[in-house]
Amino acid sequence: MGLIGGLLNIVFGNDRNVVKETVEVFRANAEEGAARAQELRLQALNQHGREFESANDSAFNRLMDGVNRIPRPALALGTLGLFLAAMVDPIWFAARMQGIALVPEPLWWLLGVVVSFYFGARHQVKSQQFQQSIAKSVALAPKVVENIGMLQSLRATTPGSADTAGDVRLKTLALQPDGNAALEEWQSAVKTPATK
Repeated sequence: MGLIGGLLNIVFGNDRNVVKETVEVFRANAEEGAARAQELRLQALNQHGREFESANDSAFNRLMDGVNRIPRPALALGTLGLFLAAMVDPIWFAARMQGIALVPEPLWWLLGVVVSFYFGARHQVKSQQFQQSIAKSVALAPKVVENIGMLQSLRATTPGSADTAGDVRLKTLALQPDGNAALEEWQSAVKTPATK
């Protein structure tokens, strides 16, 4: 028992676990990894929360935060308001839309640029590229159909034979195999033994 007790004391004694320490060299401790991940999440949450603390914000910062929060709800509610106005007073709504019809196209482009930068120019570019790719694909459809028809006309009905256009003699000649000079030479060499 003394020898076994001594070995166990070497491995597990002095508040150590040599096996555990050796394994942790090759594989991280899952419990300690979870603790580190939880600490990271808490620190990120605390940092995020500090960004929204308004105790030491200036009046200008609070004003800008408020202004930044206005456009999305204003656009959404304004659009719903237009639908409501069209239902309540169609003549008033039509008069306003006639006024909008007089807005010159460059001003619409400018409005589009401002709105797209605010809501994400990348989204607009990607959607326009997608629409352009669909339009190009649709425009190519007649050419693709024409190319497929041409390829179908080139397809032979019997593999290895040419189109004989109904000529029976030519079809018979086309289906008759050609001679293979190398094979014929080899066969003649096999049939006649070599003389010394």
